[in-house]
Amino acid sequence: MRCPQRIGHRGLDSPLRTADSTGVMPRILIAGCGYVGEATADLFHSAGWDVEGWVHSKESSARLSVKPYSIRVLDVSQRGEVAKRAGVFDAVIHCASSRGGDAEAYRQIYLNGTRYLLKSFPKAKILFTSSTSVYAQRDGSWVTEESETKPLRDTSWILLEVEKLVLEKGGIVARLAGIYGPRRSALLSKFLSGTATIDPNSDRLVNQAHRDDIASALFLLLNREAQESAQIYNVVDDEPILQSECYGWLAQRLNRSLPPIRKSEQPRKRGDTNKRVSNAKLHQLGWTPDYPTFRDAMEKSILPSFADVVP
Repeated sequence: MRCPQRIGHRGLDSPLRTADSTGVMPRILIAGCGYVGEATADLFHSAGWDVEGWVHSKESSARLSVKPYSIRVLDVSQRGEVAKRAGVFDAVIHCASSRGGDAEAYRQIYLNGTRYLLKSFPKAKILFTSSTSVYAQRDGSWVTEESETKPLRDTSWILLEVEKLVLEKGGIVARLAGIYGPRRSALLSKFLSGTATIDPNSDRLVNQAHRDDIASALFLLLNREAQESAQIYNVVDDEPILQSECYGWLAQRLNRSLPPIRKSEQPRKRGDTNKRVSNAKLHQLGWTPDYPTFRDAMEKSILPSFADVVP
């Protein structure tokens, strides 16, 4: 993961946030200290921020009990639980997991959860992690933060509703591409399990972002002194790649056979889209991913983390 000092030397046009006149470092709440949230919390803490992380289960709390910052078990979708933690935070990141839920779960966790966070922490800058699934383009075109958003799924429409709520309050929206990183890659897992297929009639572009690059992007967006209000940023690596190319690279790299060529019968988590998501706006702030391509992420991070199943 990129350290805070390296971020500070990426050509930013404004200084990074430091302690106030009394020597107190800014406070941040990570509402959803899971796969992305934990890495983000670690990064803010290493930069000197006062961090509090929320998790949904006692099991997660126990796993994170060794962290040098506060961890609390709290359901962000419960108004009373959030209200009890009302306090002073300079920033709040809502990055809780939907836990694989349906549209109703999205309404509870994201829409209601955001409402409760905004009400309980009205002075904090809020950042909501949305998804590039809000873009429904199918023609392989490049999409930016200004592109049309007419998603195919109810869950993505709910995300747009949450985005509107956050932006109206002067917050920041980070639209995350498909998340992968240590011990997590949907494409690699399918390849290794033998469930991957190559559908020549329905090949599509894959847009992904490494967990640690997401964390560094969120850190950058909230750690700058000069923060623009009500902004949307795509968080994605530098190179959209065809799914078939991913499997072809894995087959060559791991010396295994290509997946069978046939029509895919597995539903796609992000719907039937085909697009190239641009990260140019985030790059303009000085952000540079440590894992700019699928190949970089696999070689440097993901394959080593699968060493127990990948020779």
